[in-house]
Amino acid sequence: MKITDRSDLWWKTAVVYCLDVEKYLDWNDDGIGDFEGLSHRLDHLAELGVSCLWLMPFQPSPRRDDGYDITDFQAIDPRYGSLGDFVEFMRTAKDRGMRVIIDFVMNHTSDRHPWFQDARRSRDSRFRDFYVWRDEPPKQQPQVVFPGEESSVWEYDERTDQYYLHSFYRHQPDLNIANPAVRDEIAKTMGFWLELGVSGFRVDAVPFLIEPPAGVDVGDPHDFLRDIRRFLQRRSSDAILLGEVNLDYAGQLDFFGHVDAPAELTMQFDFPVMQRMYLSFVREDATPLAEMLAERPELRIEAQWANFVRNHDELTLDKLSDEEREEVFDAFAPEESQRIYGRGITRRLPPMVGGDPRRIELAYSLLFSLPGTPVLFYGEEIGMGENPDLGGRLTVRSPMQWSTEANGGFSRAPARKLVAKPPTDGYAPEHVNVESQMHDSESLLAKIRHFAHRFRSSPEIGWGRLELLDAGEPAVLAHRLSADVGSFIAVHNFASTPVTVRLPLGEVPEEARLSDLLSDTVVPIDDRGRAEVEVGAYGYRWFRTVDSRDRRLT
Repeated sequence: MKITDRSDLWWKTAVVYCLDVEKYLDWNDDGIGDFEGLSHRLDHLAELGVSCLWLMPFQPSPRRDDGYDITDFQAIDPRYGSLGDFVEFMRTAKDRGMRVIIDFVMNHTSDRHPWFQDARRSRDSRFRDFYVWRDEPPKQQPQVVFPGEESSVWEYDERTDQYYLHSFYRHQPDLNIANPAVRDEIAKTMGFWLELGVSGFRVDAVPFLIEPPAGVDVGDPHDFLRDIRRFLQRRSSDAILLGEVNLDYAGQLDFFGHVDAPAELTMQFDFPVMQRMYLSFVREDATPLAEMLAERPELRIEAQWANFVRNHDELTLDKLSDEEREEVFDAFAPEESQRIYGRGITRRLPPMVGGDPRRIELAYSLLFSLPGTPVLFYGEEIGMGENPDLGGRLTVRSPMQWSTEANGGFSRAPARKLVAKPPTDGYAPEHVNVESQMHDSESLLAKIRHFAHRFRSSPEIGWGRLELLDAGEPAVLAHRLSADVGSFIAVHNFASTPVTVRLPLGEVPEEARLSDLLSDTVVPIDDRGRAEVEVGAYGYRWFRTVDSRDRRLT
């Protein structure tokens, strides 16, 4: 079957954009972003080339964990609008050709959720078994997710004289997925949002979601994830599950579902490649990234890797060795306040590389040209920085910067009423904003728009078979992606000096050449199947192999 016959697997060539409704655009001037404001910015996203929006939690919440502590899974936080506003947003997104996936946070609830409020009143509560309770915590406990903020995953509840499990914060009690009633509620929640038109879910903390309580035998815990996937496909055949599974590749394969086993997650974030990319940046050596790409396992045709430069959490480096992590810390987070949990960085990319536009572009060229689906975090398209005053993981969750107006055009409310404030340094809205970059062909916004559109017109990137090419230079990563529509080649130079490399392309059609996808140039291929390519300092090149028979526009 040809790629052109597989358009139902839309996620293979999607451009995903993650945003927080609360921080995107305030339309009613109360200092908080809302769905009406987001609807008015969908044209910006459509022009950027986004084809799928991922919304961070927007359900009712006391916001003690930026919305990941939910009190009603089937409602809209009134601060962001009504259910009608959500439906109108969905209609507008569909009109612009964009799908929508939403965060699926069912590992835990807020401790203010009606289920938990009822459960903690009495051991006889009908919701008691929705959560995990013990008379005494087990002697062996898992490591806490947020070291320094929690010392145990068990919290004593005085009213009923028992402890409840919380894998994350104590105000987020874990749901008991061994309870069939809890599984039914999860299915109802998925069905509810599917009926409103969403195209899938980003599944939060998947390993924690399927892990049964200690001492409870539920058989294979992956059966629960398989059941979720089957339910999803029954309700919406082309909906997806994008999973947060920060494990090594062997562990991630378990969550995709092995080739000879039922499917589980549709897509997973590639944490190992992301972390090696930063190590390559620091060393100005492509070898760490190339080695990890070489280890990347092949997936079933319906599955996909999701690539990212940055997400909404800390930039975790937990898969690096202690020495490697320290290298990245020293280069990109030299101050202790820029590090968190001993494993991560609380900064966005541009400040980490000193605002060097070459290195910023290099990172996003990799994002869009490595095999897989690119995922952008809001503000990356204009090079937003972080606001250290917000503290911890929140530093990268400052409001979107639209213009040089007050509050960066995010809101007309007084600054004291803002849900979060923009930075005040060199990355403040007066220096970094959408409006200033809209008509600048050399801006980061223009570059990322170009990357996104070239990615969308190059299905080889999402579908192709990866081959690493020997460029003969440690600083250079050269890779080819081959599919039934053609061959895509990208070359990236991690060094601060220009380089010329000879790419060994093997057997190619007669009169074949490399057509540059980012400029109006052609690179010849000699009779030995080699192409000489010049790459600037921190530079990149994208090519498509073409010959006299090729009918594709380049």
